[in-house]
Amino acid sequence: MNASYSELRARARDSLRGNWGKAIGGFVLTILLAAVIGLINYLIPALGNVISFLISGAISLGLISFYLGIARKENPPVSEVFSGFAQFIKAFCLYFMVGLFTFLWTLLFIIPGIIAALRYSQAYFILRDNPDIGIMDAIRESKQLMLGNKWRYFVLQLTFIGWAILAAIPFGIGYLWLCPYISVTQAHFYDEVTGRYRAPAPDSF
Repeated sequence: MNASYSELRARARDSLRGNWGKAIGGFVLTILLAAVIGLINYLIPALGNVISFLISGAISLGLISFYLGIARKENPPVSEVFSGFAQFIKAFCLYFMVGLFTFLWTLLFIIPGIIAALRYSQAYFILRDNPDIGIMDAIRESKQLMLGNKWRYFVLQLTFIGWAILAAIPFGIGYLWLCPYISVTQAHFYDEVTGRYRAPAPDSF
């Protein structure tokens, strides 16, 4: 039986227990990187956009690796956020192809674009667990995993809307907690649909 949305969020909170500082630290690192890129773009127009385009794949892969490690209680270091650079070319190609496919579907209409984004949402997780997999194979495997799961994944995101509204008050500070919470929940969703999740053994008395 598929885990409920509340159960997936509960698993995320359990994984984050004792790891909130680390999880927030990884998120803050990406905010600082974005700020640096924004400064570069301010000083040298367009250069920051080029840098962002080139490294977005590596950062996405690193963030997913970091939060998946937290979800699995592997105690990853905060530096795991930058681990995607070890597969820079492959991460960039995945970023480019997923973005291209999603854009092409969006040309048909907004709804097909959203469905495409959901269809390809697990590709970085797959690459993280299978570093030698080909880009198109990762995309195809994501499509296969999301058969019958796209709506579940979409609704899972919607369950955070209330928290997103609260996190915006005051000054969006709450997003420092909410974004890692969402990311770890998404990691648990991936482990759920791939069958990797194993319930903890009951305590013995």
